[in-house]
Amino acid sequence: MGTAQQVNSYKRIAPFVEIMDSTLRDGEQTNGVSFLPHEKLVIARKLLYEVNVDRIEVASARVSEGEREAVTRICHFAEKVGMLERVEVLGFVDGGQSVDWIAQCGGKVINLLAKGSLKHCTHQLHKSPEEHISDIRHELEYAAQKGISVNLYLEDWSNGMKDSTEYVYQLMDSLLAKPLASNIKRFMLPDTLGVMNPLQVIEYFRKMMKHYPECHFDFHAHNDYDLAVSNSLAAVLSGAKGLHVTVNGLGERCGNAPMASVQAILKDQFHAKTNLVENQLNDLSRMVESFSGIQVAPNQPIVGENVFTQVAGVHADGDSKDQLYYNELMPERFGRKREYALGKNSGRANIAKNLEELGLELTPEQTRRVTERITELGDKKEIVTQEDLPYIVSDVLKHDGSDEKVKLISYVVSTAYGLKPGANVRVEINGRQYEAGATGDGQYDAFVKALRFIYKKYLNRTFPILANYQVSIPPGGRSDALVQTVITWHYKDGLLRTRGLDLDQTEAAIKATFKMLNIIESENRNKK
Repeated sequence: MGTAQQVNSYKRIAPFVEIMDSTLRDGEQTNGVSFLPHEKLVIARKLLYEVNVDRIEVASARVSEGEREAVTRICHFAEKVGMLERVEVLGFVDGGQSVDWIAQCGGKVINLLAKGSLKHCTHQLHKSPEEHISDIRHELEYAAQKGISVNLYLEDWSNGMKDSTEYVYQLMDSLLAKPLASNIKRFMLPDTLGVMNPLQVIEYFRKMMKHYPECHFDFHAHNDYDLAVSNSLAAVLSGAKGLHVTVNGLGERCGNAPMASVQAILKDQFHAKTNLVENQLNDLSRMVESFSGIQVAPNQPIVGENVFTQVAGVHADGDSKDQLYYNELMPERFGRKREYALGKNSGRANIAKNLEELGLELTPEQTRRVTERITELGDKKEIVTQEDLPYIVSDVLKHDGSDEKVKLISYVVSTAYGLKPGANVRVEINGRQYEAGATGDGQYDAFVKALRFIYKKYLNRTFPILANYQVSIPPGGRSDALVQTVITWHYKDGLLRTRGLDLDQTEAAIKATFKMLNIIESENRNKK
């Protein structure tokens, strides 16, 4: 029996896992993140209507008037589409004030925050367990009178199980006793400080399941040790029926369990079912990234910019040969597509994949020259995108280079404070090499003056006069990749225009200049 089958044969694993998203409540506790009411509404609509999350926790009660407006808007929307029971608000043991606040906003579910460890009960509330239990019971009775459903958070439950297990059992036993036995729909067990490891999650969950086998338990992970996803899976393996997540892993300190990662591992590794619509996860991630201002790391699983990009040419080659470098994380599942990076490690296979995507067909020789050009750019540690590729192809193919009579051998340009920029240039013209130096008003100006000197002194020929000089980013390209320089020259009775493409403006201008010189040299040979 395979590992996945062994895991799924374990009697505790839930065939279906309920997902509760807390981006709008716990995720908003990320430092510097504050969603406007209309932003919360847009995210809530996306979560419920398109991503199909089972439940959303949208705010903490009594925080601000802005929160009141946001919760009211969300509840109004959710009621219209028949999803009001899926909207939840964090509330407190505060003599009914949170219950009233939620009811006034149109809400129907409170996630009541109780103390899940003896230390929190006695040191923060300064109450005995019996006093805290009595307060919770009154809160449950009042919520029932108001028609508000209750899920109960056991805050700091992880430390409660570690340091005061009997207190946790005392709390559970008291709240499950009649007549309150049916007043709590879910018990939500948080690792509030993110201190647990998967083995502890399994141990503590098994104890809870043994003592309270009929209860619905959620697990709420924090990522302080980078174990939020692993701990969430351990909880599911041990009997948890629900998991709490946030979009992009937003949350206080190191954040919470990221929704996309939890979904992928639940499905692929354990064949558990959820209601999430996977092909909406990337759009959701981008939306929350925009509203929160917190950029997703490029290597963040599932939603990171680079995670479906093959860099090595051998991988692109393998993809063309029976998808040798594919796994179950197919980008199309998540509304994305596979890309092939362009750089010094690309190789012909990566180039071919990108050309195929663009509908461009090149000969093997042309592909070789384009590959060499991209490798040259990659050696300069710059990123070349698929949007840049047509301009590189055009630049390479328009400038063959096989019949160059004017070649740049080497050059140095320099600038210093208080001094004019200078250039030293060595060129080869019709098989002979020449060298000169000059200063100018800029680096390119100094370079051209050195060339002009060579043409006048050694060749007794006139060097064309510059008429116009334009620098731009190729349309659709990236500002940190290619610079396009178009230079227009007075030549004979007309104008001659050439273009250079490079990462550096001066380099691009030099390429355009040598294209111009080779055009003129070719004309002179044809006349002879």
